[in-house]
Amino acid sequence: MRVRLSLPDKDQLTIGVEEEFVLADPVTGGPALAAPRVLELLDGEPAVMPEFLRFQIETATGIRTGLDEIRADLLGLRGLVADAAGQAGCLVLASGTPPCGDPPGLPGVTAEPRYRALAAQFPALVPEAGTCACHVHVGVPSPALGVRILAGLRPWLAPLLAISANSPFARGADSGWASGRYPLWSLWPTAKPPMDWADPAAYAASVDAAVRRGDAMDAPGVYFYARLSPKHPTVEVRIADVGLTAEDAVLLAGLVRALVVTILAEARAGVAPRPVRTSLVVASLAAAARDGYPGHGVDPFTGESLPQHLIVGRLLEYVRPALRATGDFATIERQLAVVRAGETGAARQLALFAETASPAAFVAKLASATLAGTGTPGRPGPPPAQRPAAVRGG
Repeated sequence: MRVRLSLPDKDQLTIGVEEEFVLADPVTGGPALAAPRVLELLDGEPAVMPEFLRFQIETATGIRTGLDEIRADLLGLRGLVADAAGQAGCLVLASGTPPCGDPPGLPGVTAEPRYRALAAQFPALVPEAGTCACHVHVGVPSPALGVRILAGLRPWLAPLLAISANSPFARGADSGWASGRYPLWSLWPTAKPPMDWADPAAYAASVDAAVRRGDAMDAPGVYFYARLSPKHPTVEVRIADVGLTAEDAVLLAGLVRALVVTILAEARAGVAPRPVRTSLVVASLAAAARDGYPGHGVDPFTGESLPQHLIVGRLLEYVRPALRATGDFATIERQLAVVRAGETGAARQLALFAETASPAAFVAKLASATLAGTGTPGRPGPPPAQRPAAVRGG
């Protein structure tokens, strides 16, 4: 059913994007446990944060209303982190998994109480825990509408994953997955699709039950693929790999916001979400993670095997009115054309790997691709001790 969109004021359609990155040793290509040093060099920059493992680092854009603002934040933060990483003697990679080298396991856990407690509760998951995602937050008017949005997002998570898949390598070899991050992340007990909850109380009960069972340490540790943010008045979509380029993240942010706008319009028009079985949502996600775009897909409504490009096409058709209403259509179409040409993150990683003769050369190319558009070369500089003290924090 086509619903006439009733768009809220643009200032209510806020977007925020969080990106997680791998820090890599430029000589071995493996993970570099350098996040504490990078953060020290950034001298308290609030938009850059530690992550679970010391070879990961996270950035967060401001709360924005336009994709141009999101792009500017993403490019600025990638350049900022890469500059500090270069001073620390390592590279920044936008990859859903560390592409080369062995994970460090428990010795790699960040020395913060929360992360230590998480590692103690889930020690078996630590060795493969260093995955990197792109999280998109969209402001919502109320928790009740947020829960309705989560139900409406269920069938569209798979095409979002297919176009964002960017982790085909593990330990220097092709894993056979376009998103190798997805099966690793899904080992966490609460990493699963959102349900069709009746109301915020039912959602909260599901979160509380997960914590009581020991499936999560607390509410922020409940890792639904899309959830109500435990910190902000937003819906947070967490299904995507970190994008190889900032433009990949802009594409994801625009599509997620358009989905939220569309589902909100349906809710206000009294249109119930189309029923979809959780087993088919899971099957569609597994196919998207294995093959990416433009490979094999599963229609989450029927279970039919379909080319992924048809499923992504249905997504675009579904959100087209919202994209036009927000003024994002041209931006999304331009970047989707890149995806349709086969230039996904996973495909670009595979092509770069084929061009290189060593892990060091491969991660150097990945670092360069990560910084496309930033004006930052991404090459590690001299050890920090050889640099003037004035560069600290800058």
